[in-house]
Amino acid sequence: MTTHIVAMGGGGFSSSEDYRPTSLDRYILSLTDATNPLVCFVPTASADDGLYVSRFINAYSSHVRTCVLTLWSGAADAIARMDEVDVFLVGGGNTLNMLALWSAHGLGQRFRSYAQDPTRDVVLAGVSAGGSVWHEGCTTDAYGHGISALSLGLGIVPGSFCPHYDSEAERAPQYKEFIDTSQLPSGYGVDDGAAIHYVDGKLEACVAERAGAGVHRLQQHENGVSVTDLDTKVL
Repeated sequence: MTTHIVAMGGGGFSSSEDYRPTSLDRYILSLTDATNPLVCFVPTASADDGLYVSRFINAYSSHVRTCVLTLWSGAADAIARMDEVDVFLVGGGNTLNMLALWSAHGLGQRFRSYAQDPTRDVVLAGVSAGGSVWHEGCTTDAYGHGISALSLGLGIVPGSFCPHYDSEAERAPQYKEFIDTSQLPSGYGVDDGAAIHYVDGKLEACVAERAGAGVHRLQQHENGVSVTDLDTKVL
């Protein structure tokens, strides 16, 4: 069976002008073979923000079945339904807080088990913090003092992740420095509106919902860090 992971640097329904699904949202949905898929929104990083949840439901509910994994209230019932889900979509927000709460509820291990289950197809997707979490580490502003390196990711895919690579001026140089100083492993800087798609832990494609958005491979070497712009398909 197949595990798809789609990590968006930014974009998707929450960034569109009218909060409707974008081509990245449609790409994520295209990856499931379920005839009537259940898509679960995971808004932990935004403290289960009600407006964010409403925008997800408005964007997705006319196309697929939806549910929301809430941890700030009603956690037991929400977690009990996870085994039914075909597509998980993790929202943006505070990566550190999300990982801490996931750890308290055992969700990290649960997501790892889904990714490793040979009997199950699953799509694990997310934007910003929700894209970062699947990797070993990432850049984050969760500590409240600029951009920091965070090495507490789930590690379902190897390497590190930097969202908002093109839209926040400090992200790209900080990410490069973190890799150069081994605070983060080599990885990918992903622009707003772009995403990296892995299949069973391996890079499958780079896609974007707008022209000019891309994915950039940063690789540590003895003499520094190389930056390679990867071929990115506009959807």
